[in-house]
Parts: sequence; C-alpha cells; structure tokens
Amino acid sequence: MKKITRTICFALLLGSMGISFQSCTNKLDILPEGAPSKASFWKTKEDAIKGANGLYYLYDEEDFYGRGFAWFMNASDDMVTGRNNAQAENIRTFNSNYIGGGYTESQWQMRYAIIKQANDVLRYVPSISMDEALKKRILGEANFNAGYMYFQLAANYADERAGVPIVTVENMDNEKATPRAANIEENYHHIEKLLKEAADQLPFFNELEEADYGRAHKVAAWAVLSKMYLYKKDYKNAILYADMVINQGKRGLEKSFTDVFKAANNWGSEYIWSVTSTAAGTDGWGSILPGVMLTNGAWGLYNGWGYYMPTKELYDSYEVGDVRREATILKPGDKFMFFGKERIFEPAGSATCDMQFNKYMEPFSHTDPVKTGHVSPNGNHMATDLNVPLIRFAEILLIKAEASIMLNGAGAGDKELNMIRNRANLTEKTGMSLDDLKRERRNELAGEFADRHRDLVRWGDAEATYAKPLHTYAMVNGSGMPIEFAGRKFDPKIHHVWAVPRREVDNSGGLIKQNQGW
Repeated sequence: MKKITRTICFALLLGSMGISFQSCTNKLDILPEGAPSKASFWKTKEDAIKGANGLYYLYDEEDFYGRGFAWFMNASDDMVTGRNNAQAENIRTFNSNYIGGGYTESQWQMRYAIIKQANDVLRYVPSISMDEALKKRILGEANFNAGYMYFQLAANYADERAGVPIVTVENMDNEKATPRAANIEENYHHIEKLLKEAADQLPFFNELEEADYGRAHKVAAWAVLSKMYLYKKDYKNAILYADMVINQGKRGLEKSFTDVFKAANNWGSEYIWSVTSTAAGTDGWGSILPGVMLTNGAWGLYNGWGYYMPTKELYDSYEVGDVRREATILKPGDKFMFFGKERIFEPAGSATCDMQFNKYMEPFSHTDPVKTGHVSPNGNHMATDLNVPLIRFAEILLIKAEASIMLNGAGAGDKELNMIRNRANLTEKTGMSLDDLKRERRNELAGEFADRHRDLVRWGDAEATYAKPLHTYAMVNGSGMPIEFAGRKFDPKIHHVWAVPRREVDNSGGLIKQNQGW
C-alpha cells in the first residue's frame, strides 16, 4: 500500500474532483487546473494503475474512517462522547438538529466519489492494451470498492421504503441526479452483483506482491458478501460465503486477542480488510481513529482528541476472566505503556467519561513513537502504523454463528463461538443462543467499525437498549454516584436509518428524498 499512497493524489484527479456533486447532479467535468483531460488519460497501463490507486484516496480523510463514520458507531450503548460537544450529542440522541452539520454530512458524498472513481475504471480500463491479469485485478478492485461503498450506504440510509441511488457506468453522465432506488433490496442486488464480479476477478491476498498489500482481494469480497447476506437475513448465503472465507480464504484467528492490534500483524492471519495506515511523512496516512480515541491532550505528550469513550455497561458485559476486557478498555488505575514508560491510567480533566478504548494503543507504547515512526508527527492528523480493521476473521466466525443460530436454533453456532471464547481464555459452552452470540459479538468487536449500533438496530434491540441510561466507571457526581448519561428516545420507524445529508437533498432539486420522519 506504500506504493498506492505515494501516487494517490494524482490518481484522484479524474474520478473524484466532482466529489460534492456525484450523487446530486452527476456533472463531473470539473478538473483541477493543469490536470489532464479524459482524452489524454486512460491510455496506458500506468493510467490504469493510477486510476485504481484513486479508489483508496479518501481512506485518508478524517471524516471517512477517522471521525465521520465513527459518529454513527458512537450512537451505540458501548460509547459516549468523551467531550462536551453539542453536534455529537445531537447525533447520539437522534436529534434532527444534527442534519446539515459537518460531522456526518460528507459520509454520503465521499462514498459516491469512490463509486464514481470505480465507474471510471470500469468504463475506461477494459479498452487499454495491457497485461490481462493486471487489468482483471484492477477491474476487481473497482467492483469491490464500489460494492463496499454501496453496502455501507445502504446499511446507514436505506430501508424497504427507499434505497440509495445506484450510479453506474450507464447512467453516470446523466445531467440530473440519480433518484433513490425503490428499496434496499435493489441495493442488495446491485451490491451482490459487484462483489461477486470482484471475487471472480481478484487474487487471494497471499498472491499479492508486498507492495500491493492493502489492495482489494478475493477474500475481502467474500467477507463483505457474507456480512451483506447477514444484514439481508439471507442466512444460507451468509453461511455459504463465511465458509468460503473460513475454508478457502487462507485466513484465521491470531493466537492472542492483543496480537490483532499490533502493527507487526497488520497483514497477519486475521486481516481481511482494514484502513491501511502509516505514520510516515509529515502527516501520516490512513485512519486517525487511534488518536481520536486517545484521551484528550494525552497527558501533555500528544494531541489526543478524547472522543468515543467506553461505558461501564460495556465493561460490565464481559465475563470474569475474559482477556478481551482489559485489552479493549483502560479504566482508572490500570497500568499501560505510553511513550516508552509505564503509566497508570487517569482520564483528562476535561473528559466526560473516565475510561478509554485500549485496542489501538500499541503504536503509542513505543519510546518516542513519533521519532521512531509509529505515530504521525502531525497531532492534527494522528495516523499511526497500525491498520484499523474494517472486517476481520473473528467477525466472519461471528457472522456464521449468528446465521447458523437463526436457521437452526441454539447450539448451531457453538463451534465458531467457542473458537472465539477459547482465545478469550473462557471455557467452552454448549447450546449457545442468540443472546450468547450478541454478547460475544459485542465483546469481540467493541470500538471497531463492525458497528454495534447497526447490530442493535438490525436485531430490533435499539429502542429498549437506548432507553436505559449509561454510566462512567468511577467518576461521580455531586451526590457521590456514578455520572449518568440519560437514556435516549429511539423510534424504530425513523431512526433505524440515518438522515440523508441535507446537501444531497437540496442539490438534487428534489429528486433525492429525505428519509421519512427526519
């Protein structure tokens, strides 16, 4: 992926320079000054490679997999906003005043920018005279990235009443905006088509050269298909594609849970798809989530932002002896390594909660991690050398277990759940139910882009769960009681999807409709 990040800015020039217009007007003839026109580009193998590199450009944006997408995760019962922030609380409390604010407004447009880049690759690369195997991989990368973007768009904005717009090579030049699909089923059908094509075109991860690590690969396509089918409640196909990952994907669990979150294992057995990240250069590149979750001010040693703090409810959900608890959460009094020295955890004075996610702390553990290349020298873009997982092997086991239980009842997912429990230093169980699955999924994937909020919504648990208050661990109020975050009103007829960003509705001239109730 280092090769990708070096050339990526140039690669974006044709695909995404119309970023804010993609789903609204499709008028994408805007080019930066001095950029080559389409007449002079898309001619050579090098052009095709640069076009493929552009598919990954936005993975570096703060609002992509740094903060923006994480605000949706922050709505779950696993987290509270770690600093006083009105816009963040409007998102957490499903208050429509968040619409039009900057925190989530770009989520839609950035994903359509990648879809636009993918469409350009799919339109122009087939006619380029070049090595056919390389061409096939590049087309697979385009199909995968488009499919993955559509999956995230559909999960967050689409339902049986309205899907998200399907922009293809055939309609991408239309002057008017592309209307929303009739429903999420139309989106699922398109995602299925894209990802199946990608899986047929892409190599296995172990067939990639090291310089190409971070590019799409066959097993990533299978994994996203499996997750999509789970969301669709097509449990047979969820199991089918989970089994393809498990049995053919040459992937597996890391030996210990903490090994998953070590930069040395970025490309280890558990890797399926991540935000490729590096601390190299003046700003670093990739996900800044580790720094966003780092306690505000980081005890004067770095510019942690102090958002997305874990709740006592998450901490208490772990079984006694579960090694994932301390590996996932830092609480007051816990010892940990930071900038090469052992510290005892205490939250920043400005923190609204007294715990912190521990999963992404390994880069900060080294002596002088900025100088030694583990952490970005730019404290406003806190990328590290740790790839932040988007989907990993453990989640595939959980997907198979859930789909198996939904089809065949309690006990049908025991094999996969016990693989995860064994690694967590827990005893094996038999006859595990959907409730067991829910806890294992929560405890395994807490604080990750797997998205606990979306799980609660699709399980039908969000309304009751969010009505309950959340708490700090040891921080108390004036009465000496744990600080309480009030329960929230979640309307499952409205809040099961997020509001379409205001600019998309406004700029489309009325063709793109807002989700009902928002």
